[in-house]
Amino acid sequence: MPLCVVLYLEVEWQTSTHADDTEGLARTPRPTLKDPMTATPLVRFAPSPTGYLHIGNARPALLNALFARARGGRFLLRLDDTDRERSTQEFAHAVAEDLAWLGIVPDLFARQSDRVAHHDAAAERLKALGRLYPCYETQEELERRRRRQLGRGQPPIYDRAALSLTDAERAALEAEGRAPHWRFKLDARSVTWDDLVRGPAHVDCASLSDPVLIRADGTYLYTLPSVVDDAEMGITHVIRGEDHVTNTGVQVQIFEALGCAVPVFGHHNLLTTADGEGLSKRLGHLSLRGLREAGYEPGAVRSLAVLTGTAESVRAVAGLDELAGLVDLAQISRAPAKFDPHELDGLNARLVHAMAFAEVAARLADLRVEPARAERFWEAVRGNLAKVSEAGGWWRVVAGPVVPVVTDPGFIAAAAAVLPAEPWDGETWKAWTNAVKAATGAKGKALFMPLRLALTGLEHGPDLAGLLPLIGRDAVVRRLSAEA
Repeated sequence: MPLCVVLYLEVEWQTSTHADDTEGLARTPRPTLKDPMTATPLVRFAPSPTGYLHIGNARPALLNALFARARGGRFLLRLDDTDRERSTQEFAHAVAEDLAWLGIVPDLFARQSDRVAHHDAAAERLKALGRLYPCYETQEELERRRRRQLGRGQPPIYDRAALSLTDAERAALEAEGRAPHWRFKLDARSVTWDDLVRGPAHVDCASLSDPVLIRADGTYLYTLPSVVDDAEMGITHVIRGEDHVTNTGVQVQIFEALGCAVPVFGHHNLLTTADGEGLSKRLGHLSLRGLREAGYEPGAVRSLAVLTGTAESVRAVAGLDELAGLVDLAQISRAPAKFDPHELDGLNARLVHAMAFAEVAARLADLRVEPARAERFWEAVRGNLAKVSEAGGWWRVVAGPVVPVVTDPGFIAAAAAVLPAEPWDGETWKAWTNAVKAATGAKGKALFMPLRLALTGLEHGPDLAGLLPLIGRDAVVRRLSAEA
């Protein structure tokens, strides 16, 4: 009887609001059985909580979430936290926060560290089947053997010497204090599958070393827990980076050895820097946390992470549903997905320019924008913003204090003399500049630049037709008189 029993984890996702509240992340799911043949798609994102997620991690997270969203499926967040030394609760919470910022709310949650008994049971079954066998070589011995193979022109794969050991020889090695690591015995055949991204795909397992599944200290490498959890949790589609293609060949054999159904696989290209450098958690400036703190919108990050390296042009897409409609895994390029972080600025600016006041009202309040003038202020400045946070600087221009720059006192005095009476509206700027032009003969830049410098202290900025009524006549008079 196969080891695997397909399970669906019926739990609600909860993100803790307190840094020391781990109940939401530590909850043990309560499984119920479902028929996998009639179930909706279930995908997973399985990061290791050993650092902060970066934009490269956002790509598989989003591709999985959007795939499920477009098909009415579900998304599982599974923390691959079997590395006990490096996995931390801080990083586990950060994963949840970063996904929430991207707009991904997992339907299901699990920790691999809660499932060691399941991994142990699978390992025992593989041992009983003769597919998992003990090896006693040290790293130094394996490296020497590898160099000899290369010197003879042979492929540097494990020679299965451990399979020739007698019981007495194994006992002698263990008496020396050697603990075995355990390798999975691969069938010498090609594993084939229809890849969601790459089309027909294969891995020649005859060219691979039997992979180590269990270290000498008894801890598991990624390979076996991933298979066991995917099988028992009913994962229907595994969408991940192309760096896992070889792993897929190995894992398909493990699925089959355990008598489990093999999920559908898709391997997308990886995000790299413009120079072709791979991404890692050490690139703090590209961490999702760093991008959030820098003021980028999640929609801009989503658009860049998903659309780069696809048949779709990279453009600013605000909503998850629209982005899900653009994702076609079969249209992802086989070439590396190179991106320029500076593209985020343009994408972000386009999203900000299109934002309605209701979307930013709370954030403007955080920037101390006066509520009574906030909506008019947003309409006046949003076209000049690359980030919402920049609105704070323009509010300071509106509310003051401002240090006026007066290059021609006579011109400014003449302008002050024809300043219209209130009330002011969007037409006041035009009426005033027409009056100044008539009084001084100035036009073009000679007309507008001295007024902008005197009113804002800056050479560039939002259209003064929108700013002028917000500044108000009293403040304008003070600035024209250089009394601000």
